[in-house]
Amino acid sequence: MLFCLMLGIFLGYPVALLLGGLSLIFTLVGDIPLATFGLVVNRVYGGVLSNWILAAIPLFVFMGIMLDKSEVARNLLRELEGLFAGKAGGLALSVIIVGIVMAASTGIIGASVVLMGTLALPVMLGQGYDKSLAMGTILGSGTLGILIPPSIMLVVFGDIMQVSIGSLFAAALLPGAMLGFFYVCYVVFIAMRNPEKAPPLQRDESELVGSLISRLAINLIVPAALISSVLVSIVLGIATPTEGAAIGAAGALLIAIANRKLTFEMFGSALRETTLTTGMILFLAIGATAFGVIFSRLGGHDLIEHVIGLLGGEPYIVLLGIMLLIFILGFFLEWIEISFLALPLLAPIVGNLDFAPTVVSQHDVLIWFAVLVAVNLQTSFLTPPFGYALFYLKAITPSGITTGDIYRSVVPFVAIQLFGLLLIMIFPSIALWLPRVL
Repeated sequence: MLFCLMLGIFLGYPVALLLGGLSLIFTLVGDIPLATFGLVVNRVYGGVLSNWILAAIPLFVFMGIMLDKSEVARNLLRELEGLFAGKAGGLALSVIIVGIVMAASTGIIGASVVLMGTLALPVMLGQGYDKSLAMGTILGSGTLGILIPPSIMLVVFGDIMQVSIGSLFAAALLPGAMLGFFYVCYVVFIAMRNPEKAPPLQRDESELVGSLISRLAINLIVPAALISSVLVSIVLGIATPTEGAAIGAAGALLIAIANRKLTFEMFGSALRETTLTTGMILFLAIGATAFGVIFSRLGGHDLIEHVIGLLGGEPYIVLLGIMLLIFILGFFLEWIEISFLALPLLAPIVGNLDFAPTVVSQHDVLIWFAVLVAVNLQTSFLTPPFGYALFYLKAITPSGITTGDIYRSVVPFVAIQLFGLLLIMIFPSIALWLPRVL
């Protein structure tokens, strides 16, 4: 089944259809009674289609799309450019800050990368920025949206692994902020060592610093208030993830009205994009559920446990091997596919490993493992040949920039993410401190 799955993916078949089709074929090939396939229908309906938690996905997607179309990030970037004018690396720092805000407010990689590439890349290249630094900054900060909560990926993880989504949101906050801080340090280092790679933007002398700061505060307060209301309500248990997502969706709609961006055409476009994204995720969930049931019935879990057993009994060696496997899968698959395929198989194995005295309870182990996988999967958007963020940026770059240029630009940022992953693996408290405190 695994071999046919990888073969089908490389041949270009839609993964959701491939998963469902293989489950049906191997029901017949494996001489499994067709009545067993009835379990798939029950599991799909009970575990996916009637799942209250998964209703948060379309709400979070809608919130992100509405904030994107409300031009919140566009206004914030414009004010930050003015504030950092005259400072080497100021434009790149502006991009990272807006990327972090976009990550927390939209969580949509495509929207973040395309928006930042459209707004910032021409200005950075025109200012004389090194093209690798300019593109790498946009791609690195743009992919933070999949990690920093409220994140669609963490909602999916919580449902698959049966752990608290509020705890996952709390656990991902510090790692996401840490990666953003590392990006800032890298840009500052490059600007200090090679100022010609990140020259300063010319300041408009007619622009008063006081008015810039006041406009910047306004553009920061609005999205920050919305994000805080969503996160606090979920993390502190005041609202369920679905209710928190509804708060976010309603708030994003109000911001669009306040910014006078809401039109029937824009609203209809946001609903279409939300429906397409939600349909894709649920379609994959249905296919993966069918695949998982038949794979398990054929003894797939025993196979996985045997392969993991070859790594020895040392928990950290097993964890390192799993992280390497997920990193390699990220070269070829999207995070949604990896989540529905790998997590149901690997999470129970990791949950039963003994990481004492650093991590004691199984719940903490699963939360820590989910954050490690999330940071790992963030790199899947940047690693060739199928890193989707690379394709998003290539679609909007000037003709003089090649695909090879884009591939080279992400190398330092992939290295930073892997360094962050290693730190979280060595020091689990980076992910577990905040959930424990709360």
